[in-house]
Amino acid sequence: MEHLEGETAAEHAELSAGGVGSEDCLSALPDDVLLHILRDLNTTTAACTSVLSRRWRRLWTLLPDLYFALDANPDSVRGALAALEAMSDDEAPPLRKLRFLVFSSHASPDSLAAWLPIAARRLTGLLDVIIVGDAGEDGRGAFELPCFERATEITLCLGFLSLTLPPSGVFARLTDLSLHNLHLHGPCGIGEAVSSPRCPSLQRLKVVNAQGLGNFAIHSESLLKIRLEKSCGLQQLTIVAPALKELTVFYCFAHDSDPSQPVADIAAPQLVSLHWRDAYHPSSVQFGEMAQLELLGATFFLVDEADGYEHNRDCVRLLRHFEDVSTLTLELAYMPEDIEEDLGEHHYLMEDMTRLPYVTFLTLLITAKGHSFGASSFHVLRTCTSIRKLMLIFSSSLDLEAEPACSSGCFCDHPPNWKTEELVLNRLQEVEISYMKGTKHDFALVKRLFSWATALKTMTISFHRSITESMAKEFCQRILGFSKPDICLKFYVYHDFFEKVLYVPED
Repeated sequence: MEHLEGETAAEHAELSAGGVGSEDCLSALPDDVLLHILRDLNTTTAACTSVLSRRWRRLWTLLPDLYFALDANPDSVRGALAALEAMSDDEAPPLRKLRFLVFSSHASPDSLAAWLPIAARRLTGLLDVIIVGDAGEDGRGAFELPCFERATEITLCLGFLSLTLPPSGVFARLTDLSLHNLHLHGPCGIGEAVSSPRCPSLQRLKVVNAQGLGNFAIHSESLLKIRLEKSCGLQQLTIVAPALKELTVFYCFAHDSDPSQPVADIAAPQLVSLHWRDAYHPSSVQFGEMAQLELLGATFFLVDEADGYEHNRDCVRLLRHFEDVSTLTLELAYMPEDIEEDLGEHHYLMEDMTRLPYVTFLTLLITAKGHSFGASSFHVLRTCTSIRKLMLIFSSSLDLEAEPACSSGCFCDHPPNWKTEELVLNRLQEVEISYMKGTKHDFALVKRLFSWATALKTMTISFHRSITESMAKEFCQRILGFSKPDICLKFYVYHDFFEKVLYVPED
């Protein structure tokens, strides 16, 4: 970035030359107006304006937000930050945001290590580093994250580069930390780095696709939300967080080839929301006292599979552990028929679910793969007749042809008593259905809901994105035929697959 050091004689002569149309009116504008113009440019382009004249030479350095786009060379980041660091503290404005978006082919530990320490000394706000693609390790070693003493938010998505956390220093103002797609190395574990002595203000922690968590032990007085997702290899999890409100653990312990039990000790007395979509055993996973818990999200339950019992056992154990939560989220999953044929003999597994917590709001996600889901839904509903609100969410897959109808005599419609047996849901007042496709299985369950829910007041149905208005009109008429006059029905359709709008069927 040598061109940032000053203007050439030719450039100065060109800007100073007289004649019609040569007057530099733009440079006469106030700094705040010019900075407003530069803010719409990525930083590499904005820095290039320094060649225009002395008036523009340092103007870009007054920008509080720096953004380097996909085609940026990492050297340009180092050059820009070096130019800022050369300024005195009185001259240089606070650096509020630094965003660096680069393809994996341009990313390496050395290139990041060259400019991150400079950024750590200047940044007072957000750091966002995103590597697009898989940079891999390929023997290039790890780089150490410097301590950002004044940063408030840090997001690192590193394309599976290797990262070493700083062994010392305090991230005094950091409130949000997100780590994605990386390998963790070095003597300093993530738990030590994000606990209160090192991160006294941290409120939200998110770790996704991180390798090398090992034993993750965190003690934090400030954390409100923790999300650990798809970070396989977690051996032991310890959380002591008296202010924690939300905890999500997805697929961090579970390994098909690892028969060992998960080990976790969670001390979060103020926890309101727990999503545990992972291996669970009550003898090795201790949740502690959670008197404030309102929402429980369990792992998916396999309705039918030859080897499904081992998976379902974790889900059943978790559901038995909690006696009373106001909201329960549960997914019923079916195997595709082509996989079932390969597995051979299969069994109906819903009878393993003998008890659910006492809940008033049930969210039931259904991944049916073309099967009938009436019998399994009936089993769940008769196990929690206390619900006042029910939300049914069908698979949102756009490829409806990928869900062929199941074969004649398929297990999924058994036991068939769900079609005739009485079920009284006399507290259920509100039903919401999302991504209704209009299959015979959809209509069969909706029809039964109207008869089961004797106190139903409102039903809201959002049709699948593929449903046209003409199809929606037909579906609405069928549903109105099931309903009672005093029930408020609302229908929604999607426009252009994205915008959901209220649909009022014509009389």
